[in-house]
Amino acid sequence: MIEKFLNLEKEKQDRIVNAAIKEFAQKGYDHASTNNIVKAAGISKGLLFHYFKNKKGLFLFLFDHCVKLITKEYYQKTDLTEADFFKRIRQAVQIKMNLIAQFPEIFKFIEAAYLEDSAEVRTELEERIEALIGDNIAKVYEGIDTSRFRDDMDLQKILKIITWTFEQLSKEITLKAKLSPSPARKIDYDAAVREANEYFEILIKCFYK
Repeated sequence: MIEKFLNLEKEKQDRIVNAAIKEFAQKGYDHASTNNIVKAAGISKGLLFHYFKNKKGLFLFLFDHCVKLITKEYYQKTDLTEADFFKRIRQAVQIKMNLIAQFPEIFKFIEAAYLEDSAEVRTELEERIEALIGDNIAKVYEGIDTSRFRDDMDLQKILKIITWTFEQLSKEITLKAKLSPSPARKIDYDAAVREANEYFEILIKCFYK
């Protein structure tokens, strides 16, 4: 079914994708309406389900599509020759902020997906997010200058501590947004960057020579 959608002319694909991104980002999975999506996209509901089996199939396709697009943009802008681990991490944070400004609607959707707690899609989303984190961590560590780290500590344990720190920080930031009393749950990226930088300084002092 997805192949039929991918064979459409790009203008029609974009209309459907943009309409669905906006609807899911604004209302979440459970409250998003496929009626609103097809109306905004200018197609029939039968045709939408001809391309995507159901609402769940559409949502998961959108998540994969958006992540693939952002990941491609991110690695085109990333200098993987930067061997200093913490400089590479800081670079990653800055590039992400720039991409948020460049693709605001896509990031709104991805953010909503990370915060999504609908039982219908939660398991599949968690699997995708876990795989995404694993892939990105592998790339972040690739080619780093390990000589900068202290010799009196186990390097693998150092990297695990750093990884766990930022994984937990990410979970706390997401949870804070989920528990926000505001009806429009939102991650405060500026605050997240400030907090991450505080951890950078501590970890550099702890683990660099």
